[in-house]
Amino acid sequence: MRRAERLFRLVQQMRARDVIRAEDLAAYLEVSVRTVYRDIAHLQGSGLPIEGEAGVGYILRPGFDLPATTFTHDQLDALAIGLAFVEEAGDASLAHAAREARAKLQSALPDPGMQKLEQTPLFASRKADRPKAGLKIVRDAIRESRTVLLEYIDANENRSERRVRPLAIWAFTDGWLFVGWCEMRADFRAFRLDRVPSIKPTDDHFCPEPSKSLQTYLAMKFFGERYPQSWHPHGGLPMQNS
Repeated sequence: MRRAERLFRLVQQMRARDVIRAEDLAAYLEVSVRTVYRDIAHLQGSGLPIEGEAGVGYILRPGFDLPATTFTHDQLDALAIGLAFVEEAGDASLAHAAREARAKLQSALPDPGMQKLEQTPLFASRKADRPKAGLKIVRDAIRESRTVLLEYIDANENRSERRVRPLAIWAFTDGWLFVGWCEMRADFRAFRLDRVPSIKPTDDHFCPEPSKSLQTYLAMKFFGERYPQSWHPHGGLPMQNS
């Protein structure tokens, strides 16, 4: 990791916490504590309002803001292809949000005229059609902890009406899935959006329950545990059942 990037991440960590120890910063940055001490001294000498001392902890006084955001070439490529995928695969509101996010990121670059996210030769395509309004309904329901009512058609063309607590969304090359707690089945279920002819939100909000949470679903899927103590997933496939 280049020193400039390390200093940037160090400041970001200090902004996110009230007080942080050098040992914690060293573990996060994967460097020695001595290196952290040197970096903090350098930042203090550059005028950053950092207070504290070795062995106690450090605090970045409020009011400090970072200069224009910097990205590596690989980070810019990751952003460009991610935004391209959302524009191609997302619903209308997601595609619009991706275009707005690209413009914001472009304006935040140190030299917007030199590195253009709009001109990167990285593209995305998918087999499925663009999702309909159902995707936005599910996204909003997850954000608001709101149950939804839907009609579902399974692989055998059987229709059923479900009341579901949406928990997560997966995007695939061939389409979209969302996972939730199905009150009819009293269990977790995964629903293909192209098999949901109708869906609408309800006025009912649900409270978090460990046995019906996304964390429990993922632990069951990958580890067979019904009530995990702690686990932080980074991806994977949902159970495709209904």
